[in-house]
Amino acid sequence: MSKKKDKDKANSGTIALNKRARHDYSFEEKFEAGLALQGWELKSIRAGRANIGDAYAVPLQGEMFLIGSQITPLIQASTHVVANDRRTRKLLLHRREIDTLIGRIQRDGYTVIPTALYWKGNKVKLELALARGKKLHDKREADKQRDWNREKQRVMRRHNKDA
Repeated sequence: MSKKKDKDKANSGTIALNKRARHDYSFEEKFEAGLALQGWELKSIRAGRANIGDAYAVPLQGEMFLIGSQITPLIQASTHVVANDRRTRKLLLHRREIDTLIGRIQRDGYTVIPTALYWKGNKVKLELALARGKKLHDKREADKQRDWNREKQRVMRRHNKDA
């Protein structure tokens, strides 16, 4: 019984995060998508060799594809396969979601950015965000707001400790 619990803990949680995306973009709406992966890619993801820092999603022929994500192949897992670590991967979304994303990209000028790669059960899921790029002054304002919130927390902690 305890082995089952240990296996679930190992497979649950976040695989990769795109922390820079929150700094560079303001998010409008989030979507959850599956990924069409090959066997060696899944083994590499289990080993923690995934990176979505430079990735983005684009529509091609009525479907959504992830470009720029990197899954580094394991040497022992991909001896019989020619592995391309930055290949274009198909995103698995519902037709309604794809149509929404394509419409917002083409009409309103949004970008689709992956924000997180995580396990959901035994499947790999990708969290996509419909985003608009921030200007330099927006980034500065966000930094000031974050610093102010941090300072407020410090003051409140000191105040509560004294009382």
